[in-house]
Amino acid sequence: MELSTTVVLIVITVLASYWGFKNPSILNRWMFTPYLIKNKNQYDRFVLSGFIHKDSMHLLFNMFTFYFFGGAVEQFLLYRLGFIPGTIVFVLFYVAAIVIADIPTFLKHQNHSFYRALGASGGVAATVFASIILMPLSDICLFGIICLPGFALGILFLIYSVVQAKKGDDGVNHDAHLYGALIGIVFILIISPSSAFNFINEIKSFRLF
Repeated sequence: MELSTTVVLIVITVLASYWGFKNPSILNRWMFTPYLIKNKNQYDRFVLSGFIHKDSMHLLFNMFTFYFFGGAVEQFLLYRLGFIPGTIVFVLFYVAAIVIADIPTFLKHQNHSFYRALGASGGVAATVFASIILMPLSDICLFGIICLPGFALGILFLIYSVVQAKKGDDGVNHDAHLYGALIGIVFILIISPSSAFNFINEIKSFRLF
């Protein structure tokens, strides 16, 4: 595994998540809880909640997805901006996406003491869709068995998010996936407006068989 900023973020998230698994008090303090953010000014939860997860499967799903899509966005930014600026922008992009994607949920649930969520939903979704805009037809292989073009995997990612959001019973802020997707698309189009034309042309050229 190449030691990139993407990998470093994954390692930090895995370690923080497993720390949370073993320490319920850490999990409770870091969890995204709009009511406590509003009434106790615990705004650090916007960031901290993005580095903990519900369980191993939730963690695996998010980090596996982030590894493939995040690496592509990171390399693009390094090429476009240079090593140090690209690295800084990538980290800021990921963390900002986690925070911004949670704002609608905060506004919706700030008076609901029962609501809480956790996970890197916004950051992961932002990198997924930023990568898809850049390389919509690039194949992503799931566990080395099933290979799909990036845009198809992105669609499945959104379907999964919508279905789980409707259930709303797993403590994961799936709504943040949708807002994160929008953030990722807008971010790449600001950095590279020409990517929109490339995306359209590649999708037009796509053939299933």
